[in-house]
Amino acid sequence: MSDAAILQGLVLAGGRSQRMGSDKALLARDGHSQLAHAVELLEQFTSTVFVSTRKDQADEAERARYAQIIDRYDDLGPVAGILSAMDAHPDAAWLVLACDLPNVDAATLETLINGRDPACPFTAYRSSHNDFPEPLCAIFEPAAREVIDRFVAEGFACPRKMMIRSDTRLLTQPDPSALDNVNTPADLERSTLQIAS
Repeated sequence: MSDAAILQGLVLAGGRSQRMGSDKALLARDGHSQLAHAVELLEQFTSTVFVSTRKDQADEAERARYAQIIDRYDDLGPVAGILSAMDAHPDAAWLVLACDLPNVDAATLETLINGRDPACPFTAYRSSHNDFPEPLCAIFEPAAREVIDRFVAEGFACPRKMMIRSDTRLLTQPDPSALDNVNTPADLERSTLQIAS
C-alpha cells in the first residue's frame, strides 16, 4: 500500500441533531463528549484529524478545541462535510467517522484500515443489520471525489447509495454492534451516553 494516499481523519459533527433534540456531538461518556471520543479514536490511526462542522457551529466551545473544516455545501447531509474535506485536501484519503457511534472502537477502525483497498474509491463495512454499506465509518480515497460529484450532479446525496452503486470494498464488522448509532432519545436510553449537564 506504499502508493496509497495519506490517510487523514474526519469526524462528522455538522448535523442538526433534529431527531435527538440536543447536539449529538456533545453527548457525554465518562466525562468526555462523544466528539472528543471520536477525535481520540481517529488520532490513533491518522496523521491529522479534522472536525467537520457547519459555519454556525464553528465557535461552539467543544468543536472549537479541534482543527475544523467548515461545510462549503448546503443541504447535502454528511456529503457536505466529506466534499468540503476533499476541497481542503484533495490528495488525501479520508477515514470518516460520524460523531454518533458510541460503540465504535479502535479494533473496528484498525480492521477497516487493514482491509483498505486504495484501488476502490470506498472501503466500508457491511451493515450487520441489512448488508448495505456503512458510509459513516469508512475510507474515502481521493478517487471518490469524482464518484461523489457525479452522484450529486444527478441529485443523489446519500453516501450509502453512492457506495451501493460503486466499486466499494466491503468488509465484515468485527463487532456487529460497533456501528449502531444514536439518533433519537430512545436510542440514547439504550446507550451508555447521556445528555451533557
